[in-house]
Amino acid sequence: MSQRSLRGAGGLRLAGPMTARDPTEPERAATPLELFFDLVFIVAVASAVESLHRALVRGEVATSVLGFIVAFFALWWAWMNFTWFASAYDCDDVVYRLSMFVAMVGALILAAGLPGAFDLRDRWLAALGYVVMRLVLVTQWLRVARDDPPRRTTARRYAIGVTACQIGWVTAVVLPPGWWLAVAPLGAAAELLVPVWAESAGRTPWHRGHIAERYGLFTIIVLGESVLAASLAIQTATSDGGLTAELVGIIAGGLLTLFAMWWLYFDRPADRLDTSTGTAFIWSYGHLPIFASAAAVGAGLAVTVDRAAGHGRLGPSETGAAVAVPVAIFLIGMWLLHARAREAPVRKVAPLVVVVLVLAASFSPWPVPVVGVLLSGLVVVKVRAKLRTNAGA
Repeated sequence: MSQRSLRGAGGLRLAGPMTARDPTEPERAATPLELFFDLVFIVAVASAVESLHRALVRGEVATSVLGFIVAFFALWWAWMNFTWFASAYDCDDVVYRLSMFVAMVGALILAAGLPGAFDLRDRWLAALGYVVMRLVLVTQWLRVARDDPPRRTTARRYAIGVTACQIGWVTAVVLPPGWWLAVAPLGAAAELLVPVWAESAGRTPWHRGHIAERYGLFTIIVLGESVLAASLAIQTATSDGGLTAELVGIIAGGLLTLFAMWWLYFDRPADRLDTSTGTAFIWSYGHLPIFASAAAVGAGLAVTVDRAAGHGRLGPSETGAAVAVPVAIFLIGMWLLHARAREAPVRKVAPLVVVVLVLAASFSPWPVPVVGVLLSGLVVVKVRAKLRTNAGA
């Protein structure tokens, strides 16, 4: 009997067995608890985007980029690990629900600590939130080790690896900023290797359709944060000096950019996600630059609005790069994710051409409208090529 059937037959339990869900289960959709979990992460992502925006306005380019990478990695990694765990072991009992609530509290603590952690002034609060989220996952893996004998070794490896990484992060927090910056990449690499090591002992039964849906929902979250960041910046600018022609261009170009990014992602969101472990890791880890760049576009749009209103310390080309660079990274990430897919040559080459043109748009007097037009053109090229292929099939 599937886990779905057990839920319907037995109702809510206090602490049932943490048994594996059926990876072929039909109609496996995101649960209300997962959607609530995403809602909390919306707050955390918004904090990271706003911190990036403020640092760029102050002209702190290197610090802002580094701080955003570290912050977004922490958010993405915590979200991703819970997503894959829930795809395989969401038992939906009282203990599981309460543990997810604790993880949400950790996400909120992390969000509250991001402004201080961005410039390395105060890393304790952000580190505390991250460790809370990760140690909650350790308790879940210990339940799996107890209740799922065929994957006991895998679960124990997850619990050991995640715990060791958290000890490392807590130790690293006390280091001086210079030392911490050198140690952080090693900590991130260790985190990335834990699932590889654990899954080599036996693969967890994640659900392909469920994972694809969850990643699609997170894409919508980061694009939504970009819409929010740009909207708030436009509200501030128009209240100061009214709606100008430059602001209208930024609004139109920003909307074209975000609409096109949504279209390009959902053009083929999960065609590389199959049941092999190696491909799943590539597909999953390959989403980090896609998610991060989609969120960073919002900060870039806010920076361009600030400059149009006469604020900020970045020059014209640097302001344009605040939008063009994350868009280019998004396109490259999408291209790499689907590089092995069989498709018309124009669909393979066009994104790379657009990347070069988007980066060149940084030096244009109207970078945001130009980027929006370029991405819209790429969507048109891909749609036409796909329609021709479908017509000839």
